[in-house]
Order: sequence, then C-alpha cells, then structure tokens
Amino acid sequence: MTDISIIIPLYNGVKWINNCMKSIASQTIISTDIKLEIVVYNDGSIDDSAKLLTKWQEHFSKCGVDLIITGSPISKGVGAAKNGAVKKSCGSFLCFQDIDDIMHQDRIMLQWNYANYHRNTLVGSRVCRTPINSTPRFVRWANSLTPAQLKLQIYMSNGPTLLMPTWFCHKSVYDRVGGFNESGLGTPEDLIFFYNHVDLGGDLHRIDEELVIYTYHELSATFSVKRELIWQIQLERLQIHVFPKWSNFIVWNAGKSGRKLVRALSPENLEKVTAFCDVDVKKIGRTIELYCQKKRIIIKKIPVIHFRDAKPPLVICVKLDLTKGQFESNLKSLNLKEGEDYILFS
Repeated sequence: MTDISIIIPLYNGVKWINNCMKSIASQTIISTDIKLEIVVYNDGSIDDSAKLLTKWQEHFSKCGVDLIITGSPISKGVGAAKNGAVKKSCGSFLCFQDIDDIMHQDRIMLQWNYANYHRNTLVGSRVCRTPINSTPRFVRWANSLTPAQLKLQIYMSNGPTLLMPTWFCHKSVYDRVGGFNESGLGTPEDLIFFYNHVDLGGDLHRIDEELVIYTYHELSATFSVKRELIWQIQLERLQIHVFPKWSNFIVWNAGKSGRKLVRALSPENLEKVTAFCDVDVKKIGRTIELYCQKKRIIIKKIPVIHFRDAKPPLVICVKLDLTKGQFESNLKSLNLKEGEDYILFS
C-alpha cells in the first residue's frame, strides 16, 4: 500500500526535471518503511520531457519508488493536470510539487509527521525563492504570517497564504473539496481550492522551515493567471462571508484601489459604506461622488476622513510593505484586531 503520492503537473519541463527529481530522490523518508510513489501528469509537452521522465522512472524503480507517468497529448491546464495525477495515485497522502521547484531533503518527512495527526489540515511550509531576491515582498509576507493570519490574510493579491508548491495533505482533504477547477489557462485553481477547503472547515498549518526552493521565471504558470479574475473571486467571497456580519464599514484608501472596490459592491453593501479614510491631506475633507454612467445620476456621496478618525470595521485597500513601515505603523497605532476590526483587501 502506498502511503504518500507526490503529485507533479508537467508542461515542457525538460529544463527542470533533473533538479526536481534529484531532490525527490534525496528525501530522507525514502530510507524508512513509508511507501512513496511519484505521479507525473504530462500535460501536452512538446519538448523531450517524456524521454527524460522515462530515464528517471528506471532510476526510481531501483530505489523501490514507482514513478507513474500519465497525461494528455494536448494541454488541459494546471487544474486538470493535478486532478489527472491524483486520479492515477494510490497514496493516502498527497504531496504537491511543481516541476520547476526543489524539495528540501526533509520536506516530506516533516510534513507527513504533522499531517498524519491532523488529517483535516492543508500543510505548507516556508519557501526560499530563487533567483535570490526575486519577489522579496511576496516571500517576506508568505514566510512571516502568524498561524492566525493564515486564515485572515486570504484576500491579498498574493493568493493563498500557504503557497501551492508547498502543499501536503491527507487525500480526504482533496476528496472533500472535489479536486481542482479545470477551467484552464488563467484560472487560479489553487486559490479556489484553498477557499473551498477553508469554507468546509479545513485547517491550515505552515511548517516553519524553508522546505521548498520556489523558482521564479517568466514561463511559470503563475503568470498566466489574470489578476483581475483573482480580484473578482476575492471580492465575491468578501461580500458573501464578511460584509453580511457588518452593518456598516469604512474603506481605507480614497485612491484608485479603494474606489474600485466601492464601485464594484452590491447595492446592499454599497449602502453600508459610510466613509473613505486616508493619510493624504489632499483627499481628507473632500467628498467622493460615485456616478452611475448608465442612469446618469450620482448614486452615493462618500466623505473622506483622516484614518485616525475611522471607526471599525474597516476594509483596508493598501498594499503591505511599500511605505517603509509607515502604513503598518499607522495601522498598529489604532489598536485594532485583524479579522474583527479590519480586513486586508489589497
């Protein structure tokens, strides 16, 4: 019986296969009685990925590890590739791995040790980004989130608080969610899965060690995901899960981001907006008029106040780690509780 299945979607990965497979072959868990398998879904690759995988298949067979190769002659997208690999897997646990990333030798052992006793949990880890210093703000955010923030900062443009290339879980987590969205290129299938898991009462945990070397490059599937689609999915969830609990709220940011949010609200939630708040003296004291082009009428007038005069709850449309700590200092000075007094939406 297989204990752990390593799930790898692959599209034109010949450049990355050797380093990825070497990192799997060096896993400390291989020397134990725990049974591993690797399932690669070749999603219509047109390079020499298939030939290279066959060589690694021979190598792993000598180590007692099955490397199962499946796939499609045409690309179906990352979500379908992950689902296809899972369907061919036999493991009780799933370890998700991107072909362009590298595992630390203790990754599977550490994550399995936790997931084995917490079977309703999506387990991630900290990451090391390569090339060094690529996306430093993103890495700082992902690696420094507190356990509570894993479920609180879920409306950020960065996506899931547990980075997809680090996911490890019992297969029942995958089955309960029902797999990944298969809409194809440009779909944030990881974010949709993540939300569904949380909404079904699933837990989140991050192993606080850098267990994955997360590669940054222009051909990454991440760059095919449209930021606007992520924004729309996040806004829809915000309106379903957060705003019904609030009788009114203030939007922190009277600039472009804050106004975009307000204009996209349902009529019911727009009615709850009492003010914008900001630090810009040129905006404070003004009134912002929301104009309906279709009806040619002003549908709401919203005053702009100083952030110190803002009363919770707040929706904060300000990006973190961009003002040399000034925004974070301003927010801390209000002594508010994240998740109750404010939500970050940026």
